[in-house]
Amino acid sequence: MLAGDDGLERIVTHTRVQKPGLVLSGYTEHIHPERLQVLGATEIAYLNGLAPEEQLAGIANLVEASPACIVITRDLLPPEAMVRMCDERDVALLGTPLLSSAFIDGITQLLELKLARTTSVHGVLLDVLGVGILLIGKSGIGKSEAALELVMRGHRLVADDVVDMRCQHGSAIFGSGSDIIKHHMEIRGLGIINIMDLFGIAAIRDHKKVELVIELVDWEQSEKFDRLGVDQYFHTILDVELPYLRIPVRPGRNMTSIVEVAARNQLLKFRGHDSARAFAERINDAIARTVPREYTGDEVE
Repeated sequence: MLAGDDGLERIVTHTRVQKPGLVLSGYTEHIHPERLQVLGATEIAYLNGLAPEEQLAGIANLVEASPACIVITRDLLPPEAMVRMCDERDVALLGTPLLSSAFIDGITQLLELKLARTTSVHGVLLDVLGVGILLIGKSGIGKSEAALELVMRGHRLVADDVVDMRCQHGSAIFGSGSDIIKHHMEIRGLGIINIMDLFGIAAIRDHKKVELVIELVDWEQSEKFDRLGVDQYFHTILDVELPYLRIPVRPGRNMTSIVEVAARNQLLKFRGHDSARAFAERINDAIARTVPREYTGDEVE
């Protein structure tokens, strides 16, 4: 903390930081309020080389733009005029020993985490073969039981029952468990179990990117389910569309194996190979190559 202690109450509203650059020379067209302003060796050297009146004007351009705070990197000392003005205008002036590039990289990751849009969903999030799979469905459908068997097969639990979601980088959804129930799972008839205590640290993860949503539903004879897998369906979380499968549940179906195969199939799609589409294309090519015979009248249907 170098100056402007009262400015610590200011709110940061944007994940991007800014290096003021030309702002110090009087060009203030593109300076954004409520962002972190980062000054490195170039900016400090420029200010120190100005005449007192020009230096004061450049600092005023920056401070009067209502930045969230000003950070000076490499443990450089700010000009006295900047310290004085930050105290007068209640703008927090901070210092760090990090290089500008390292500081900007670290603070951007932190801000993306803290300012991400969030929500919570009812389901189970797992890491299956490196694919983040969110199991959803009505209560009692068997999500936790399927997840438990997947953990016993060597896959990893992220969260059970309540999954906290956050959107990062604009289109990536990451899920994690709440602090209270993290690493725990409810199995009806058995109660609450701690997956980390039972299966070890390798059986859990703190967070995982959601890459496939699988909804478990009751088997209905009258309802039609996807049998080819050619059509692509999506489930929306925080305005982001995620690949979606709807799998019917009934006695005799091994849901664990189906979820595991779904993960393997998703891995193939990540590599650009869609088995269902490739199969459909082979069928269409075979039909196109078939030359219909001329009807003679002697054939019986």
